[in-house]
Order: sequence, then C-alpha cells, then structure tokens
Amino acid sequence: MNSTPFVQILLAILACCPLAAQVQGPRITVPSRHAPAPTGNRLYDWHLGVTATIFWVGETPTPRNPTPNNKSSWDTRWQQNYGGFDNPNPAARRGYLPKAFTPKLNPFYIALPYNDVKNHREHKPEAASVIPWFRHYNPRPGQTVCRGRWVQIVRNDKVCYAQWEDCGPFVTDDWEYVFKNKKPKNHKNGGAGIDVSPAVRDFMNLKSGQKVHWRFVEMSQVPPGPWRHLGDNNPFVSIEARRAHTPRR
Repeated sequence: MNSTPFVQILLAILACCPLAAQVQGPRITVPSRHAPAPTGNRLYDWHLGVTATIFWVGETPTPRNPTPNNKSSWDTRWQQNYGGFDNPNPAARRGYLPKAFTPKLNPFYIALPYNDVKNHREHKPEAASVIPWFRHYNPRPGQTVCRGRWVQIVRNDKVCYAQWEDCGPFVTDDWEYVFKNKKPKNHKNGGAGIDVSPAVRDFMNLKSGQKVHWRFVEMSQVPPGPWRHLGDNNPFVSIEARRAHTPRR
C-alpha cells in the first residue's frame, strides 16, 4: 500500500536527521542492523536478539559458572578496586548501587566474550585487524583497547549504556561474534552472548536469559544517565572533576 504524502515527508525528515534518534537509542523492539552513520560519529552494527545473563563483581564460582569474579580478565584486583562485593540481591541494593558502599568503578558494566591481550604482555594476533578502533590507540604490547569501551543495550522500550569491563560469558576468543556479527560460539545458558551487571539489570528490568540488542558506541554518543555518575574508570566523571578544578576566568 502506498504511503501518504505526509508520511513520505516525515520519513524524509527523519532520514536527514539520524543522529538524534541514534544517540538516544531506538525505542523499538528490533533495531535496524545497519544504522546510517552521521558525519563525525561512527555507528556500529547491532547484535540482535542476544541472550543476556547477569554477573557481578565478587561473584563466587558455581557449577554453572566456575570462574570467580573477584578479578577480571584485565584487572587482577577487580573486587578491591571496585570497592567490594556488588551484591545482586535486590534487598541489598539502593537504586542502582549496593547499600554497603559506593562503588569506586562504574556500576554499569558488562562482559563480552573476547580478550584482545594474552598474559598481559602481547595482543592476540587478530586483534589489530578485527578491532575497529585498534589502530586509533596504537597501544603498546599487552595494553587492552577493549576495556572501558561503551556499549548501548536495548530491550523493548529500555535503553541503557555500560562499559566493557570483563570477558565472557564462558569464552574469551569469540571475535567473530563480538566484531563480525556471527552468532556466539558459546552454547551454555541459552547461548548467552553478553553478561550485564546488577545496575544494568535493574535499569532495564531484565531477567537472566532474556534477549537484548547491543552495539558499541562512541563516548560522544552516550547520553546523560546514571551510567555517567560514578567510577574512577568512567571518563565522564574525570571530565566533571577537571571542570570542577578549573579556575573560572
């Protein structure tokens, strides 16, 4: 059926102004996999219908998840640097934070199943060619360019932003999924392809095992929200701190 002239005009206006809609995130069930890239801001492809599971700093090993989370793939003192145990029990949380302490790192964090370095001394051989932003940073051997990267997560009408702070679920070499949009090679827990923190869970009203869409975003595309308020690893906190200490002229 042909659209009306009004609809045609509206679609033309939206096509000319993609940035505002893309920065805030698509408030639809299934976003377009290939979003148009506005000038000066790269937009990455969506990973659609990915099973999400919940994990947290300080999580102890279980038969279904044998890896302890007192350390991450990039931080051997992750729990200590975070400030403590990020208790996922809703009764032990206030807002998006644990009641027991204020985290020293961003509580909005995720894990994806790829680690770009091995033994903290060198990069994996494919890293330079598969990570889109690798050459921009020109890192020294063993210096990760994945840690701290921002992602946008969407489920129905919920849009959340978080930083990549660990590797998983279960595997750490799945670059074909993380950067090339293949299905996750992991088959456990419903083929989970992203772990999200309790803060992300609570913001999105998400249950472990539900499907989400996610993609990488540039820092300039991260809108205001609770994900920008806390953390020594959070670049938005660093910017505000510098502003607060800059003398006014």
